[in-house]
Amino acid sequence: MSSTQRDTISVDVAPVEIAQRRNVTAPEQLDAVFDVRDLGVHYGASTAVSGVNLEIYRNLITAMIGPSGCGKSTFIRCLNRMNDLVPSARVTGQVLYHGQDLYGSGVDPVEVRRRIGMVFQRPNPFPKSIYDNVAWGPRVLGMRKGLDERVEKALRGAALWDEVKDRLKKSGLSLSGGQQQRLCIARAIAVEPDVLLLDEPASALDPLATASIEELMHELKRDYTLVIVTHNMQQAARVADMTAFFSLEVGDGTRTGVLVEYGPTDKVFTNPTDKRTEDYVTGRFG
Repeated sequence: MSSTQRDTISVDVAPVEIAQRRNVTAPEQLDAVFDVRDLGVHYGASTAVSGVNLEIYRNLITAMIGPSGCGKSTFIRCLNRMNDLVPSARVTGQVLYHGQDLYGSGVDPVEVRRRIGMVFQRPNPFPKSIYDNVAWGPRVLGMRKGLDERVEKALRGAALWDEVKDRLKKSGLSLSGGQQQRLCIARAIAVEPDVLLLDEPASALDPLATASIEELMHELKRDYTLVIVTHNMQQAARVADMTAFFSLEVGDGTRTGVLVEYGPTDKVFTNPTDKRTEDYVTGRFG
Protein backbone atom coordinates (compact mmCIF):
# COMPACT_ATOMS: atom_id res chain seq x y z
CA MET A 1 0.00 0.00 0.00
CA SER A 2 1.29 3.44 -0.91
CA SER A 3 1.92 6.26 1.55
CA THR A 4 -1.07 8.11 0.09
CA GLN A 5 -3.33 5.15 0.86
CA ARG A 6 -1.94 4.83 4.36
CA ASP A 7 -2.67 8.49 5.06
CA THR A 8 -6.16 8.14 3.61
CA ILE A 9 -7.13 5.28 5.90
CA SER A 10 -5.45 6.63 9.02
CA VAL A 11 -7.89 9.21 10.39
CA ASP A 12 -5.68 10.25 13.30
CA VAL A 13 -3.06 12.04 11.19
CA ALA A 14 -3.59 15.80 11.54
CA PRO A 15 -3.94 17.79 8.30
CA VAL A 16 -1.28 20.22 9.53
CA GLU A 17 1.14 17.32 9.99
CA ILE A 18 0.39 16.01 6.51
CA ALA A 19 0.69 19.46 4.93
CA GLN A 20 4.15 19.91 6.39
CA ARG A 21 5.36 17.14 4.07
CA ARG A 22 4.40 19.10 0.94
CA ASN A 23 6.51 21.57 -0.97
CA VAL A 24 5.56 23.65 -4.00
CA THR A 25 7.39 26.10 -6.25
CA ALA A 26 6.87 29.78 -5.43
CA PRO A 27 3.78 31.12 -7.29
CA GLU A 28 5.79 33.76 -9.15
CA GLN A 29 7.67 30.93 -10.90
CA LEU A 30 4.49 29.15 -12.02
CA ASP A 31 2.36 29.44 -15.16
CA ALA A 32 -1.14 30.75 -14.40
CA VAL A 33 -3.98 28.95 -16.20
CA PHE A 34 -6.68 31.08 -14.54
CA ASP A 35 -6.47 34.65 -13.33
CA VAL A 36 -9.66 35.41 -11.39
CA ARG A 37 -10.32 39.10 -10.78
CA ASP A 38 -12.93 40.49 -8.39
CA LEU A 39 -15.30 37.59 -9.10
CA GLY A 40 -18.83 37.77 -7.77
CA VAL A 41 -21.75 35.37 -8.20
CA HIS A 42 -25.32 36.48 -7.61
CA TYR A 43 -28.55 34.47 -7.57
CA GLY A 44 -31.31 36.99 -8.05
CA ALA A 45 -30.90 39.60 -5.32
CA SER A 46 -28.61 37.37 -3.21
CA THR A 47 -24.82 37.45 -3.46
CA ALA A 48 -23.33 33.97 -3.08
CA VAL A 49 -19.66 34.86 -3.59
CA SER A 50 -17.99 38.25 -3.61
CA GLY A 51 -14.62 39.78 -4.43
CA VAL A 52 -12.58 36.65 -5.26
CA ASN A 53 -9.07 37.27 -6.61
CA LEU A 54 -6.63 34.41 -7.23
CA GLU A 55 -4.51 32.64 -9.83
CA ILE A 56 -4.64 28.89 -10.49
CA TYR A 57 -1.45 27.33 -11.81
CA ARG A 58 -0.68 24.75 -14.47
CA ASN A 59 -0.17 21.09 -13.48
CA LEU A 60 -0.91 21.69 -9.82
CA ILE A 61 -3.78 20.51 -7.64
CA THR A 62 -5.60 23.47 -6.11
CA ALA A 63 -8.06 22.74 -3.28
CA MET A 64 -11.02 24.83 -2.18
CA ILE A 65 -11.81 24.34 1.51
CA GLY A 66 -14.22 26.00 3.93
CA PRO A 67 -17.50 25.50 5.79
CA SER A 68 -20.72 24.47 4.04
CA GLY A 69 -22.42 27.22 2.10
CA CYS A 70 -19.35 29.43 1.67
CA GLY A 71 -19.38 29.28 -2.14
CA LYS A 72 -16.66 26.72 -2.96
CA SER A 73 -18.74 24.80 -5.51
CA THR A 74 -20.28 28.01 -6.84
CA PHE A 75 -16.77 29.34 -7.41
CA ILE A 76 -15.41 26.37 -9.36
CA ARG A 77 -18.56 26.28 -11.50
CA CYS A 78 -17.57 29.76 -12.67
CA LEU A 79 -14.37 28.32 -14.10
CA ASN A 80 -16.25 26.42 -16.82
CA ARG A 81 -19.44 28.50 -16.94
CA MET A 82 -21.63 25.84 -15.36
CA ASN A 83 -23.47 28.60 -13.51
CA ASP A 84 -24.80 29.73 -16.88
CA LEU A 85 -27.23 26.81 -16.59
CA VAL A 86 -28.86 28.39 -13.50
CA PRO A 87 -31.45 30.91 -14.78
CA SER A 88 -31.10 33.34 -11.85
CA ALA A 89 -27.28 33.29 -11.76
CA ARG A 90 -25.23 36.35 -12.69
CA VAL A 91 -21.41 36.48 -12.69
CA THR A 92 -19.45 39.70 -12.29
CA GLY A 93 -15.72 40.37 -12.51
CA GLN A 94 -13.38 38.44 -14.79
CA VAL A 95 -12.22 34.86 -15.19
CA LEU A 96 -9.19 34.96 -17.47
CA TYR A 97 -8.23 31.58 -18.93
CA HIS A 98 -4.80 31.77 -20.57
CA GLY A 99 -5.45 35.51 -20.75
CA GLN A 100 -8.91 35.32 -22.36
CA ASP A 101 -12.01 36.36 -20.41
CA LEU A 102 -14.30 33.32 -20.35
CA TYR A 103 -17.28 35.65 -19.94
CA GLY A 104 -16.28 37.92 -22.81
CA SER A 105 -18.38 38.34 -25.94
CA GLY A 106 -18.04 35.61 -28.54
CA VAL A 107 -16.83 32.92 -26.11
CA ASP A 108 -18.56 29.58 -26.74
CA PRO A 109 -19.53 27.98 -23.39
CA VAL A 110 -19.59 24.53 -24.98
CA GLU A 111 -15.95 24.89 -26.01
CA VAL A 112 -15.17 26.24 -22.52
CA ARG A 113 -16.61 23.05 -20.99
CA ARG A 114 -14.66 20.87 -23.40
CA ARG A 115 -11.40 22.47 -22.33
CA ILE A 116 -12.39 22.62 -18.66
CA GLY A 117 -14.03 19.33 -17.69
CA MET A 118 -15.94 18.60 -14.51
CA VAL A 119 -16.50 15.58 -12.25
CA PHE A 120 -19.25 15.80 -9.67
CA GLN A 121 -19.66 14.72 -6.07
CA ARG A 122 -21.55 11.50 -6.74
CA PRO A 123 -20.55 9.19 -9.58
CA ASN A 124 -23.03 9.77 -12.40
CA PRO A 125 -22.31 7.33 -15.23
CA PHE A 126 -24.85 7.27 -18.02
CA PRO A 127 -27.09 4.17 -18.27
CA LYS A 128 -24.92 3.01 -21.16
CA SER A 129 -22.03 0.62 -21.64
CA ILE A 130 -18.63 1.43 -20.20
CA TYR A 131 -17.39 2.08 -23.73
CA ASP A 132 -20.30 4.35 -24.63
CA ASN A 133 -19.89 6.35 -21.43
CA VAL A 134 -16.35 7.28 -22.42
CA ALA A 135 -17.14 7.67 -26.13
CA TRP A 136 -20.15 9.93 -25.53
CA GLY A 137 -18.28 13.25 -25.38
CA PRO A 138 -16.03 12.61 -28.38
CA ARG A 139 -19.05 11.52 -30.44
CA VAL A 140 -21.03 14.65 -29.54
CA LEU A 141 -18.06 16.84 -30.45
CA GLY A 142 -17.39 15.00 -33.72
CA MET A 143 -14.14 13.39 -32.51
CA ARG A 144 -14.94 10.04 -34.12
CA LYS A 145 -11.58 9.26 -35.68
CA GLY A 146 -9.67 6.63 -33.71
CA LEU A 147 -12.49 6.34 -31.19
CA ASP A 148 -11.42 2.93 -29.86
CA GLU A 149 -7.92 4.24 -29.16
CA ARG A 150 -9.34 7.38 -27.55
CA VAL A 151 -11.57 5.33 -25.23
CA GLU A 152 -8.68 3.08 -24.23
CA LYS A 153 -6.39 6.06 -23.62
CA ALA A 154 -8.99 7.74 -21.40
CA LEU A 155 -9.63 4.57 -19.40
CA ARG A 156 -5.89 4.09 -18.95
CA GLY A 157 -5.59 7.72 -17.89
CA ALA A 158 -8.25 7.09 -15.25
CA ALA A 159 -6.45 3.92 -14.07
CA LEU A 160 -9.47 1.82 -15.04
CA TRP A 161 -8.48 0.03 -18.27
CA ASP A 162 -7.07 -3.12 -16.71
CA GLU A 163 -10.24 -3.58 -14.63
CA VAL A 164 -12.75 -3.15 -17.47
CA LYS A 165 -10.99 -3.98 -20.76
CA ASP A 166 -12.75 -7.35 -21.00
CA ARG A 167 -16.24 -5.98 -20.28
CA LEU A 168 -16.49 -2.72 -22.20
CA LYS A 169 -20.01 -3.65 -23.35
CA LYS A 170 -21.24 -4.03 -19.77
CA SER A 171 -23.23 -1.21 -18.21
CA GLY A 172 -21.26 1.51 -16.45
CA LEU A 173 -23.78 1.15 -13.63
CA SER A 174 -22.44 -2.36 -12.94
CA LEU A 175 -19.17 -0.93 -11.59
CA SER A 176 -18.38 -0.24 -7.94
CA GLY A 177 -18.68 3.32 -6.62
CA GLY A 178 -14.97 4.00 -6.91
CA GLN A 179 -14.84 2.51 -10.40
CA GLN A 180 -17.85 4.59 -11.44
CA GLN A 181 -16.09 7.77 -10.30
CA ARG A 182 -12.99 6.81 -12.28
CA LEU A 183 -15.27 6.11 -15.25
CA CYS A 184 -16.62 9.66 -14.92
CA ILE A 185 -13.05 10.95 -14.86
CA ALA A 186 -12.30 8.91 -18.00
CA ARG A 187 -15.39 10.41 -19.62
CA ALA A 188 -14.13 13.89 -18.77
CA ILE A 189 -10.59 13.38 -20.10
CA ALA A 190 -11.72 11.61 -23.30
CA VAL A 191 -12.28 14.99 -24.95
CA GLU A 192 -8.71 16.09 -24.09
CA PRO A 193 -9.40 18.94 -21.67
CA ASP A 194 -6.77 21.26 -20.21
CA VAL A 195 -8.31 21.46 -16.74
CA LEU A 196 -10.31 19.09 -14.53
CA LEU A 197 -12.68 20.44 -11.89
CA LEU A 198 -13.56 17.91 -9.20
CA ASP A 199 -16.39 18.81 -6.82
CA GLU A 200 -15.90 16.61 -3.74
CA PRO A 201 -14.97 13.64 -5.94
CA ALA A 202 -14.49 11.18 -3.06
CA SER A 203 -17.11 12.28 -0.53
CA ALA A 204 -19.47 9.42 -1.48
CA LEU A 205 -16.72 6.77 -1.49
CA ASP A 206 -15.26 4.43 1.12
CA PRO A 207 -11.66 4.91 2.35
CA LEU A 208 -10.09 2.45 -0.12
CA ALA A 209 -11.89 3.98 -3.09
CA THR A 210 -10.94 7.43 -1.79
CA ALA A 211 -7.30 6.38 -1.69
CA SER A 212 -7.56 5.24 -5.30
CA ILE A 213 -9.04 8.57 -6.40
CA GLU A 214 -6.36 10.51 -4.53
CA GLU A 215 -3.58 8.45 -6.12
CA LEU A 216 -5.22 9.07 -9.48
CA MET A 217 -5.23 12.83 -8.89
CA HIS A 218 -1.48 12.79 -8.35
CA GLU A 219 -1.08 10.91 -11.65
CA LEU A 220 -3.45 13.21 -13.54
CA LYS A 221 -1.67 16.42 -12.57
CA ARG A 222 1.22 15.45 -14.82
CA ASP A 223 -1.08 16.13 -17.79
CA TYR A 224 -3.84 18.34 -16.39
CA THR A 225 -4.46 21.23 -14.04
CA LEU A 226 -6.78 20.07 -11.24
CA VAL A 227 -9.10 22.14 -9.05
CA ILE A 228 -10.93 20.29 -6.28
CA VAL A 229 -13.56 21.13 -3.70
CA THR A 230 -13.29 19.13 -0.50
CA HIS A 231 -14.78 19.27 3.00
CA ASN A 232 -12.05 16.87 4.11
CA MET A 233 -9.09 18.91 5.33
CA GLN A 234 -6.90 15.81 5.54
CA GLN A 235 -7.60 15.20 1.87
CA ALA A 236 -6.65 18.77 0.97
CA ALA A 237 -3.44 18.41 2.99
CA ARG A 238 -2.63 15.11 1.26
CA VAL A 239 -3.27 16.02 -2.36
CA ALA A 240 -3.24 19.78 -2.89
CA ASP A 241 -0.29 21.93 -3.87
CA MET A 242 -2.25 25.16 -3.35
CA THR A 243 -5.21 25.72 -1.02
CA ALA A 244 -7.88 28.42 -0.97
CA PHE A 245 -9.88 28.90 2.23
CA PHE A 246 -13.36 30.33 1.82
CA SER A 247 -15.59 31.50 4.66
CA LEU A 248 -18.89 33.31 5.22
CA GLU A 249 -19.51 36.94 5.96
CA VAL A 250 -22.85 37.28 7.76
CA GLY A 251 -24.73 40.52 8.27
CA ASP A 252 -28.15 42.14 7.88
CA GLY A 253 -29.73 38.82 7.03
CA THR A 254 -27.19 38.06 4.28
CA ARG A 255 -24.58 35.31 3.96
CA THR A 256 -21.83 35.85 1.39
CA GLY A 257 -18.91 33.58 0.56
CA VAL A 258 -15.52 35.27 0.59
CA LEU A 259 -11.98 34.11 -0.11
CA VAL A 260 -10.08 34.54 3.16
CA GLU A 261 -6.66 33.12 2.30
CA TYR A 262 -4.88 31.45 -0.61
CA GLY A 263 -1.39 30.04 -0.89
CA PRO A 264 0.78 26.93 -0.85
CA THR A 265 -0.95 24.18 1.13
CA ASP A 266 1.81 23.80 3.70
CA LYS A 267 1.66 27.52 4.50
CA VAL A 268 -2.14 27.68 4.71
CA PHE A 269 -2.18 24.76 7.13
CA THR A 270 0.94 25.45 9.18
CA ASN A 271 1.42 29.23 9.06
CA PRO A 272 -1.84 30.93 8.03
CA THR A 273 -1.93 34.71 7.91
CA ASP A 274 -5.60 35.06 8.92
CA LYS A 275 -7.04 34.06 12.29
CA ARG A 276 -10.14 32.68 10.56
CA THR A 277 -7.99 30.26 8.56
CA GLU A 278 -6.14 29.15 11.67
CA ASP A 279 -9.41 28.54 13.53
CA TYR A 280 -10.76 26.46 10.64
CA VAL A 281 -7.72 24.27 9.94
CA THR A 282 -7.21 23.58 13.66
CA GLY A 283 -10.85 22.57 14.10
CA ARG A 284 -11.98 25.48 16.26
CA PHE A 285 -14.92 26.06 13.95
CA GLY A 286 -16.47 24.56 10.82
